[in-house]
Amino acid sequence: MADYPSISEQVDDLESARTDGHRKMDWAREHMPILTAMQADFEANQPFEGHRIGMAMHVEAKTAVLVETLAEGGADVAITGCNPLSTHDDVSAALDEHPNITSYAKREVDDEEYYEAIEAVISHEPTITVDDGMDLVAAIHEDYPELIDSIVGGCEETTTGVHRLRAMDADGELKYPVFAVNDTPMKRLFDNVHGTGESSLANIAMTTNLSWAGKNVVVAGYGDCGRGVAKKASGQNANVIVTEVEPRRALEAHMEGYDVMPMAEAAEIGDVFLTTTGNRDVITRDHFEKMDDGVLLANAGHFDVEVNLDDLSDLAVNQREARDGVREYEMDDGRRLNVLAEGRLVNLASPIALGHPVEVMDQSFGVQAASVRELVENGDQYDAGVHEVPDELDREIAEIKLDAEGVEYDDLTPEQEEYMGSWQHGT
Repeated sequence: MADYPSISEQVDDLESARTDGHRKMDWAREHMPILTAMQADFEANQPFEGHRIGMAMHVEAKTAVLVETLAEGGADVAITGCNPLSTHDDVSAALDEHPNITSYAKREVDDEEYYEAIEAVISHEPTITVDDGMDLVAAIHEDYPELIDSIVGGCEETTTGVHRLRAMDADGELKYPVFAVNDTPMKRLFDNVHGTGESSLANIAMTTNLSWAGKNVVVAGYGDCGRGVAKKASGQNANVIVTEVEPRRALEAHMEGYDVMPMAEAAEIGDVFLTTTGNRDVITRDHFEKMDDGVLLANAGHFDVEVNLDDLSDLAVNQREARDGVREYEMDDGRRLNVLAEGRLVNLASPIALGHPVEVMDQSFGVQAASVRELVENGDQYDAGVHEVPDELDREIAEIKLDAEGVEYDDLTPEQEEYMGSWQHGT
């Protein structure tokens, strides 16, 4: 094992931390019927017995339920964070108490500690990886290629991670199969739209104690996450402005009734800026110079590169913590620009952040659990590279959720199935 200590060796009051962490996890579990059903099945059948699962995730209560679900299915699990500010130390400590789980996740680590913890997970020699952002996969390929032959496959949770994986795959550098969990309908339609939309806006409002009504909210990027943010902001009586680089998405935003313009123009009129692109340098020096006094700058993309904080620091003549989670940058003309959560994922990295709603993550993590099961049962059927999650697994999770909600729906009749599968029926 690695020299880097588990969270249990790093918290001050371990017993109290574990009590608080278990309380948070118990609340989440009460609202996660999908993982509850899957855990019961896993406990009975032990599908992961003999496997070591390495994970880099946002370690908070909902994630913890997924981790325990896999561990109760027979896996030995080692986990760390995928963002320096998104771990809840009490939840991490509660996970570390489980005999089949080692947690290295800790909040507010520097870059060196962050990667030491990832290496600690890798030291367990995982046979399956579950990643959020692809840092774990990248570290294995770059620094521990000798482990690759023993890895059955992996799962990737988020948009940014899938983008990185596809680029890696295109270069011929991805050496084991990875499921693009982010791209399933159960992930995109709910997690990205409702999860990111609701949790980002809620955390900005709670962190600042400011209203959305009447504000010009600039949403950078109109992918699934951007659609969710725009929809939820509009529903709270904000005026939504969308910036885009892809013409069809820009047109879609326009036809949804939002104002669409370049960031250079939006910078002059925006009150709140929220980036959702997964790309770097979305808001830079030229934009900061045009912004009004008091604007809020937040990011809902995975990495802290969308708002260029180096440019902002260069322009600032003074900085201070205006509120917990809000850093104020004062310009030489007296304007104050406010950055939330250090430019990191605002729904997970702000001081009071709780991430996506529980019900939403139950669906996404259900797909994760089903994908891990698929790797164990049929991993030899997948070559190295990025793979779509089999549609029947995604449907399985939807069916569990509908059953838990008491929602009934129709089935196709045999005649309808034949009709939809035939090319011979004409006018």
